This record gives sequence, structure tokens and C-alpha cells, in this order.
Amino acid sequence: MLFPPPDRRLVIATHNSGKLREIQDILAPFTLDITSAGALGISEPEETGLTFEENAALKARHSAEAARMWALADDSGLEVDALDGAPGIYSARWGGPAKDFGMAMQRVKQELVAHGVNPEGSAARFVSVLAMAAPGGDVQCFRGTIEGRLTFPPRGEKGFGYDPIFIAEGMDMTFAEMEPQEKHAISHRARAFQKLVQYMEQAA
Repeated sequence: MLFPPPDRRLVIATHNSGKLREIQDILAPFTLDITSAGALGISEPEETGLTFEENAALKARHSAEAARMWALADDSGLEVDALDGAPGIYSARWGGPAKDFGMAMQRVKQELVAHGVNPEGSAARFVSVLAMAAPGGDVQCFRGTIEGRLTFPPRGEKGFGYDPIFIAEGMDMTFAEMEPQEKHAISHRARAFQKLVQYMEQAA
């Protein structure tokens, strides 16, 4: 696999506008012709995997075959130690059919209280697995994580998903309070992408 793709065209296998915007920001230095599965009318495959890697790979393959072009997929989520890693791969599903992350964040708090754990300061991490697929080719996965803690009530309007309740180690602002470029410098997704680029450079 080479990166960037030879024709510099790439489909991001997502219908999530926040995730698409963040990946576009991270990929900006590569001046790629980027589109999304949503914009191309590609359906979202059922995420039947039991790990972030399995779900990212199936999404990447699905979009690569449907678009007949290189595809990049991300499967990511929040793992809370006191909840045995939940919501994990089910992070989006905790928001219900509408993927309401306000509801999802409230559920995290309620589950912690139900477990007898103080939600404030509870240890957690963000996980991101990027999968790169060429049409009919192999898929490579790259994992990035960032450790942190939770805070309630949610703070900030700049992020998406669980960003308003997550404070990375060594920081005092939530991901949703940070400027995008500041977040991209340390985020789980950026760390996964660094591994992807290193792999592609070595494979070139």
C-alpha cells in the first residue's frame, strides 16, 4: 500500500459530519480529493465486529468496493475503566437510534452512579482505529489511544460525540473546549493516523 493513493482520491467511510470534518482536517497536508460515503450515497454496513479493528475494516472494505476507490474508515469510542471498557465499540449506540450523544453522555454518568462510582474524574480513554482499504486489496488497521478522565456536566461546543466530558491527561479543558488544531495534535485519531503514515512510508 502506498499513501497517499496514486490518484489522490479517497472516500472517507462515514456518514458522521463531525468525524468527516476532523479527518479532513488531519488529512489537509496531503491535498487529497476527499469525499465521503454519505455524499456518494453508499450505505452504512452493519457493524457486526466485536472489536474496533473488525468494525473499521468492514466499513473500509464496504466503501472501497462500492466506490471503486481507496477508502479510509474510522471506528472509535470511549472506554470507561469503571464500566469494564463500556461503552467501547457501542459508543454511538448508547445515543439511541438518533445517535444523541447528549443522551449517551448522560447514560455514562448514570451507569457510573449505578456502579457506585463518582463520575467526576473517572478514568477513561478514547480509542480510534483507522482502516485503509484499496478496492479488492488488503486492509491495514492502525490504533491510537489517549488516556484521560471524565467530567460532568459536559463542557464545550467545539467537538462532537463524547468530547464534552473527556479531559486528556495533562490537560484542564475538555476536547470540546479545545481549538480543533490543538485537539488534532494529541487526539486518539491523530495518533492512529501517525501510525498509518509511518506504515505507508515504510511500505513505499
